[in-house]
Amino acid sequence: MFKVTSVNSRQILDSRGNPTVEAEIIVDDNNLGRGSVPSGASTGALEALELRDNNRKIFLGKSVYKAIDNINTQISKSVLNQSYTQELFDKALIDLDNTPNKERLGANAILALSIAFANACSRKLNKPLYQTISKSNKYSLPVPMMNVINGGAHANNGLNFQEFMIIPIGFEKYSDSLRAGVEIFHVLKEKIEKLNMSTSVGDEGGFAPQIESNIEALDLILDAINDANYVAGKHVYLGLDVASSEFYVNGNYMFENKELSSTDFITYLANLCDKYPIISIEDGMSEDDWDGWSALTKKLNDKVQLVGDDVFVTNKDILKKGIDKNIANSILIKLNQIGTITETLETIDLAKQNGYTTIISHRSGETEDVTIADLSVSTSAGQIKTGSLSRTDRNAKYNQLIRIEENVKEYNPQKVFNRWL
Repeated sequence: MFKVTSVNSRQILDSRGNPTVEAEIIVDDNNLGRGSVPSGASTGALEALELRDNNRKIFLGKSVYKAIDNINTQISKSVLNQSYTQELFDKALIDLDNTPNKERLGANAILALSIAFANACSRKLNKPLYQTISKSNKYSLPVPMMNVINGGAHANNGLNFQEFMIIPIGFEKYSDSLRAGVEIFHVLKEKIEKLNMSTSVGDEGGFAPQIESNIEALDLILDAINDANYVAGKHVYLGLDVASSEFYVNGNYMFENKELSSTDFITYLANLCDKYPIISIEDGMSEDDWDGWSALTKKLNDKVQLVGDDVFVTNKDILKKGIDKNIANSILIKLNQIGTITETLETIDLAKQNGYTTIISHRSGETEDVTIADLSVSTSAGQIKTGSLSRTDRNAKYNQLIRIEENVKEYNPQKVFNRWL
């Protein structure tokens, strides 16, 4: 048990220059832990509520002073000088909020405290966070899923798909996978420059060139992999975040100036998988199209990783429904979708028990907080999705994994993806 002896909170800025919550907790008098909260652009409708002030005169409505006040007043009053484990601390916050989606106190307020408490306990135990954040004593490094071309809600080009990722699978060390990603990223930049397109990067550090079709983006990435002296489909595979909820309208997919039924869109995705070394598809169907999800899973379950993000929102109850209905075979894990570390760990456990792969993920609006890197190792999640190979807010997570690799050697991409290789 760890006694909370100080609680403090402040408003800081995330990677998009928007306000977010940072909290500090001291346990047992002198062990400081800090946590800050990311924010998404493409969000699931059932995510826990991110409490903002909505006053257009202050930070264009995005300030989080209400959430901070909740921390510094009623939450602080409730938890100060009380002793907790992580589970009991998170439960105390959930009970104090007492709403299904944490709308009263704000999931951003609750998560900042949950992360801060975990870091404070780690400090007290004098151990790295990956050794204390979960109950596991078996650790492994994750395969990085690197978003190198942005589209959809993360860019203002003509691409419907939100992320085009490279996944370096054919390597024996995490640092070698990272190196391959870096080299491909820089070769891709050179290729985009030669096409006289902008090499400005999007929210997650990937390029957002003015290209109009998904095929063009995939071909460009394959050329970059080849020119970097790697073999697509051997060393490096491709991943997509389709983010299809963003273009699902009245039961159809409004896609590249076409209106496709669920069946037609599934056929389109299947054809892409036949043509390209795609091993992972995230949000292939809309969060509102469960029949489509079922059909997609039946069609591609044995061929690619089918990742539920918007459809599951890191919620174990929703994931349970998906498992019962044979929806997807993988889940994206985002701390701020559910709001506490304990609930996140419960969702990861449920996924693993039912043969779903797990991907620890950032958000498009990030901070320098590296908790998700430690979480990915602590839970042996197998995969991490934390953006491209630029922007300090993204590279901070990759760099934390480099530090952890000095002590954790286990890294097995083939085991993670074995069923689809």
